[in-house]
Amino acid sequence: MLPDKDGPGVGGGQSFPEDEDPSVSLFRDYLRLRTVHPEPDYDAALRFLDRIAEELELPLKKIEVFPGRVISIMTWEGTNPTLKSILLNSHTDVVPVYQEHWKYDAFSAFKDAEGNIYARGSQDMKCVTIQYIQAVRRLKARGWKPTRTLHLMFVPDEEVGGYKGMETFVKQPEFHKLNIGFALDEGLANPTDAFTVFYGERNPWWITVHCPGSPGHGSRFVENTAAEKLRHVMNSFLDFREKEKHRLNTSECFTLGDVTTVNMTMVKGGVAYNVIPAEMDVSFDLRIPPTVNLQEFERQIKQWCKEAGEDVTYDFAQKHMNQNITSTDESDPWWNAFSASCKEMNMTLKKEIFPAATDSRFIRAVGIPAIGFSPMNRTPILLHDHNEYLNEQVFLKGISVYERIIPALASVAALPNEA
Repeated sequence: MLPDKDGPGVGGGQSFPEDEDPSVSLFRDYLRLRTVHPEPDYDAALRFLDRIAEELELPLKKIEVFPGRVISIMTWEGTNPTLKSILLNSHTDVVPVYQEHWKYDAFSAFKDAEGNIYARGSQDMKCVTIQYIQAVRRLKARGWKPTRTLHLMFVPDEEVGGYKGMETFVKQPEFHKLNIGFALDEGLANPTDAFTVFYGERNPWWITVHCPGSPGHGSRFVENTAAEKLRHVMNSFLDFREKEKHRLNTSECFTLGDVTTVNMTMVKGGVAYNVIPAEMDVSFDLRIPPTVNLQEFERQIKQWCKEAGEDVTYDFAQKHMNQNITSTDESDPWWNAFSASCKEMNMTLKKEIFPAATDSRFIRAVGIPAIGFSPMNRTPILLHDHNEYLNEQVFLKGISVYERIIPALASVAALPNEA
């Protein structure tokens, strides 16, 4: 296989090797769309999805959740549309790039001699979008029809918190009309032979602690200063951080999603070298597993603030309290259909709590079971990293994986609450 000599062809067309799999070419087409923050070109994504819907002969519905923030839904109606539907969710946006740290243009979808495709979004998560599309294309081509209705949903703004995307949409009547029973969303790569499957997420808490104190001249020993309180707060949070880090490093069965991460991210205060400030603030990013008692954890924070000194307060920029997890018990019909189809393909599944945040949390929050899964094994985890890439063979295998999983989920027999 020869590497690419150049990027996009003249006039916006793309130049691809003649022997390239059409699914890979489509993937690379999609990767070239600059749906990158802070100003994602969502119009380009909408035009792309219009074309795909036409090719697949599926109706495409567009819902503008906020001005310029459109959710697209392709629907393949099932032979029994009264049953709960299956959602295949993906987001169209990608995080910013620092081009100087990349080997190739992050939006050229350059493919090297090993078949590694370098582009922002190659792992997170434009690969999954195209894998859904191509799996559906293959299923339609061979005449298969779903029993349950399938919805392919393409959402904006996941990478900036989802407020103008999924978080708002799940509360709207249009979402409830979709009658979703089970959802698939993004996961992570796995460097081993196994495939990681995520059944829950940690709750992000972004907290700022305010430490007021006595001001004064920088030449004196002033009592009750903001800095002394700040030091106490920092020590309490960072001592807890060390304990959690130790738990992760000394347990064979723990993954990052099983412990609380604490990171000090901002410190503010002071006006001049020789003026003792009247207030200092410190901010932390906490990610808390669904197994932690959140009320007790907040009581611990209150205690740390009390111990630091008088009038120390805190507030949240973000405080998620959703602790819903999706059943991975073999008796659960959704999980059983998913895992059984993976076993048929001799896939080893590794079940974990997702260490960061995806749109799955909003889906689970409204009571819908959701699994985070991106079929990328033997692949380093490079989401949000420089030189993000995915090998074309791993990508192509993922299409075949969905080609088995989608029929399994769409064929789950009527559940007791659907009878």
